[in-house]
Amino acid sequence: MIEKFKILDYDIIYLSYDEPNAEKNYADLCSKIPWAKRVHGVKGSDAAHKACAELSETDRFITVDGDNVINPAFLNKEYDLTSHEDFHWNNSVDFDKCVVSWSARNTINGLMYGNGGLKCWPKEYVLNMKTHENADPDNAHAQVDFCWDLQYIQMNSCYSDIVNNATPQQAWRAGFREGVKLALDRGVKVSPEEFKNLHWRCLHWLYIWSMVGADVENGMWAIYGAREGLYKTMLTDWDYVQVRDFEYLNQIWNEEYSKIPEDKLINEIKGLGLTLGTELDIPIAENPLDAEQSRFFKSVYKNPSRTTKKFIE
Repeated sequence: MIEKFKILDYDIIYLSYDEPNAEKNYADLCSKIPWAKRVHGVKGSDAAHKACAELSETDRFITVDGDNVINPAFLNKEYDLTSHEDFHWNNSVDFDKCVVSWSARNTINGLMYGNGGLKCWPKEYVLNMKTHENADPDNAHAQVDFCWDLQYIQMNSCYSDIVNNATPQQAWRAGFREGVKLALDRGVKVSPEEFKNLHWRCLHWLYIWSMVGADVENGMWAIYGAREGLYKTMLTDWDYVQVRDFEYLNQIWNEEYSKIPEDKLINEIKGLGLTLGTELDIPIAENPLDAEQSRFFKSVYKNPSRTTKKFIE
């Protein structure tokens, strides 16, 4: 097993689907990493990552998502696999089957965790994995995300920003997907009674998605999306597995959510807040934080470390 690895030893692949800011972000990436490769428009998360693996000429590859803006300092990093300051893992874990995951800062609410961040994947493992649309029907944990079926080495450092508020639809979809996924227990739906026993970090992230973001363009759509995703998952019989299907999400946006007038959006948000607070007994307010309050929250909130009990600066 290798003990160290350099970022520059691996292919860097820009993975986009239909993000409205994908071309802008790709141009930015190419200005920093001219040799970056690209996979675009492949339907299904499993298939898209397999396309990246097939394109990669190195035994591991790094993905940069379509809504991600990278910090070029990332390219200079060299990591020691034996250092517990760098990695949250143990020596019994097989590095050849692990995904290395860095935090990313979300521009809507300031959260920094693995969602949308840079990731270093083992090529052969990706080619043989079965997740999302290719998951075994009997494997409930692999239906909507990678993280419950693969081994992850969680990095505490942050080398990118997630810019997912370029349009109302993009912001809504980002919030909706997290509203669904953060409400699940390792990818599986729980009862309303079991909901409050989910991991505290997932609950805190979910509450913040449901309250913070009014200070940025389209941030209210992300708040609405998070509340709606949580509502549909926990308080209806909606099939939450559909959250993995971007075409389905685009369809329900066009047929339903896009028709909500901007001046009526706050009423929809408040209605969901009242329902969620009452029926799930969660500590979100009916009214989300306003722009000034959201800016204040983001200026003082310290994201919890993924590797220790400290905080990310």
